Order: sequence, then C-alpha cells, then structure tokens
Amino acid sequence: MADLTLLLGGDVMTGRGVDAVLPRPGPPDLREEAVRDAREYVRLVEAASGPLPRPVPPTWPWGDALALLDAVAPDVRIVNLETAVTGRGTHEPAKAIHYRMHPGNLPCLGAARLDVCALGNNHSLDFGPVGLADTLDALAGAGIATAGAGPDADAAWRPAEVPLAPGRRLLVWSVAAPSSGVPPHWAATPAGPGVAYLPEVSAASADLVRDRIAAEVRPGDRVVVSVHWGSNWGYEVPDEHVAFARRLVDGGVDVVHGHSSHHPRPVEVYRERLILYGCGDVLDDYEGIGGYEAYRPELRLLWLPTLDAATGCLRALRAAPLRIRRMRLERAAPDGSDWLAGLLDGFGPPFATGFRPSADGLLRWR
Repeated sequence: MADLTLLLGGDVMTGRGVDAVLPRPGPPDLREEAVRDAREYVRLVEAASGPLPRPVPPTWPWGDALALLDAVAPDVRIVNLETAVTGRGTHEPAKAIHYRMHPGNLPCLGAARLDVCALGNNHSLDFGPVGLADTLDALAGAGIATAGAGPDADAAWRPAEVPLAPGRRLLVWSVAAPSSGVPPHWAATPAGPGVAYLPEVSAASADLVRDRIAAEVRPGDRVVVSVHWGSNWGYEVPDEHVAFARRLVDGGVDVVHGHSSHHPRPVEVYRERLILYGCGDVLDDYEGIGGYEAYRPELRLLWLPTLDAATGCLRALRAAPLRIRRMRLERAAPDGSDWLAGLLDGFGPPFATGFRPSADGLLRWR
C-alpha cells in the first residue's frame, strides 16, 4: 500500500430528531429549556425544508454521501460520534442537551461503513455509565472500532486499531477537552467509566498523549489523534490549539482530527502533516434553528486526505462539499462549493490556502 486515503468527518449526531425519524426511535423525552420532546426537532426541520417520510430508511441521513464515498473508496472511515447508542439510562443532570440513538437504529451508522467512531466528546455519557456501556457494546457488535471512552481509563485511552498492509496499522486516539463542554467528572478513572479527558490544552497534555503513543506505536504504524475541543461557533483557532496540534505532529502524529464546531474551521499543513482544527457537523437535526445563518451551517465537508502510507506525509487533500436538507446529505450546489473554498482560503497563513472546486464536485487543495 503506497497511499492511504482517509475519510475524516466531524460530529455525527444521530440522536434526538434524527433518531425520531429512523425505523426504531428511542424515548423522545428531553430536558432542554425550550424543547421537551425530540419530535419537535422533526417539526422544525419540516417547517424549514419540507416533509419527511416516516420512517426514513437507515441510509437516509447519509444521502448522496454514500455514492460519493463509494466513488472515492477511502481505506479507513473515521467520524466523531456525538450520540449515545442506548434506549436506557437517565439524563446526565450536569448537561442541558442530550443525544441518544436507539440501538435498533445502528444500521444508520453501518450504512456509511464506518471503521472508527471517536467517543472522546461531550455526549458519550449523556445517559450515564449504562448508556456508555450500551454504546460500546452496540458499536463492537456492528464491527465499528471505538476510541476515547471506556469502562476505565486504560480502555478510554486505548487507541482504535485498523489493520493496513501486513505489519502495519492505523492507530486512532480520541481525547476530549473541557472547552467543548465535557464535564470534568466524565474523566475515566482507573476503576470507573468515562472519556479520555484532557484537563487543559497545553504542552503538558500534548506530551501526555505523545507518551501514550510512544508506548504503543510500532514501525510502519500511522497515527491519528481525534480531538474534541473549542466552541460550537466562531472561526478563531486559539494559539494553544495550534501549539498543541503542532507538538503532536512533532511527536510523530500524522493527522490531527479536530472537531466540536458546527461549521468548518481552518486547516493547517505542518511539516507535511494534516491538522484539521474543526471539521464541522456531518449529521444533525439543526435545520429550522435560526441565529447562525452567517456561518452557512447547512454546508458540510467530508475530508479526504491521502497520506504516504510509509511516511505519513500528506500527498493530496480533497474534501466533499455537501449540504443538509430534510436531515439528509445532498451534494452542495456550485455556489455552496465556491463559498466553502473561499471560506478556507480566506483564513490565510499559517493556515492552508489554495482550495478550488474541481470537475468531480470535490474541493482540492493546490
């Protein structure tokens, strides 16, 4: 294997309204200030974008992305799953927003043929340890590897492992920072469940991650670190995020896969390695919620980097521009692709510039 092409997606939120329209919806009760029933989000979507069939097939949320991924044929598919997969548990009292998808709707994730779900985020324990245990069992049963959460700290900090060519692996670590809304008491302990928690984004925490990688990695392995950090809205990348990501690359990480923002944030290519500071959402039920139109949150990007499998250096960078409508991904119209390319180019150095729409409907870097 000379090249390694990845699919890197941001937040996949198949709970709440998405779960409500899939074939096996779970309990719809919410604890939000304004919304107490997940089906209300379906009504908001339909008011904004038109009626949905009930139920939708498991493939529905992925829509046009499925054929696109079949055409690109990435070797490994990685997303951040921001949804507990459970019909049990109680709402975490420290949280205002809770996501869960019924295990009977797991074919929705299977439809995208995901290889790894990062669980180091602020929704994995929305329904407590019971919900986390159900999530881990459901994903394992579906053949989807996980990282970033587990029944104890050793498991939460253990990387997902994807076999590559003989003797080589892709190792995926997943970590969560408090700036993304992760409650500190969700940190996994030697004897208790939780997430791989970073108390701060700093040189010291980067070194902690580097030490864990050094203890696990073998010659020929490629390494991705998936980081849930930062606010939901806004394009600013804090200096400490840049320093943290670069320190990981200096320590041998090939890709930093950042997420939490509901829209794309800047991209950096540092020492021929890819750093995504915020992938943006992939799937959600946010249509009909106003107030953030300037960010064009209906537009989505699925990142498709190609690495040199032997060295981890970035050979090529593409992204699939999509839009969400009726909780289903569609190909973005040309003006949407142009807008996303202009957004990425507009951040300027030290971030990557030179994104252009191509004839195949993808964005290409340089």
